Amino acid sequence: MNQSRPKVKKSRALGIALTPKAVKYFEARPYPPGEHGRGRKQTSDYKVRLLEKQRLRAQYDISERQMARAYDRARKVDGKTGEALIIELERRLDALVLRSGIARTIYQARQMVVHGHIEVNGRKVDKPSFRVRPDDVVMVRERSREKHPFQVAREGGYAPDGETPRYLQVNLKALAFRLDRDPNRKEVPVICDEQLVVEYYAR
Repeated sequence: MNQSRPKVKKSRALGIALTPKAVKYFEARPYPPGEHGRGRKQTSDYKVRLLEKQRLRAQYDISERQMARAYDRARKVDGKTGEALIIELERRLDALVLRSGIARTIYQARQMVVHGHIEVNGRKVDKPSFRVRPDDVVMVRERSREKHPFQVAREGGYAPDGETPRYLQVNLKALAFRLDRDPNRKEVPVICDEQLVVEYYAR
C-alpha cells in the first residue's frame, strides 16, 4: 500500500505528522495544503468521521480493505470496538517493528518486512499485516544485520521519542524484541478518536 502523494502534504491534509521529517514542516504550516488551505471549510458529521478514519489508516499505512477487515475483527471482540480496533492494528508486524525502534517510519518498517529482513520465532515473515501474538520474538535476520539501516537502529538512531511502549521488551543491540502482552489503548502512540472511526463504519 504505497502511495505516491508526498508524506508532508498528506500530513498537512490529515492534521498529523506522519514522518519525523513532516514534523518540522507541519510546525511551520499547520494548515491543509493548497491555496484554500487556510480558508474556513464547511464540515459535517460524516466528514469529521471520514477524516478520523483516514488519519488512523494513514498512521498504519494500510488500505481501506485492510482497515475494514480489522474493524470486522474488532467488532467481534468483547469490550469497546474502538479500543479493540487500535489493538488489532497495533499487533501488525510492521507497526511493532516501528514501535521497537528498528525502523524510523511505518513506511521503512513495511519495506523491511516485505524485503524479507524480519523473522518471527525464527521463521522469515514478509507480510507486514502478520499479527504478532504475545510471547512472539521478532528479530532482524542474521544475513541482514550488517545493512546500514540496521546498524543505525542498533545504535538507537530510530528509537522513538520518549519510552518504548510497555507491551514490548526491546533489545536494540540484538535487533530483537518480544511482544509481552496485548497493548492497552492508552499505551498505543497513535493520534485518533477511535469512537468516530467506529461510528463511520457503523453508519
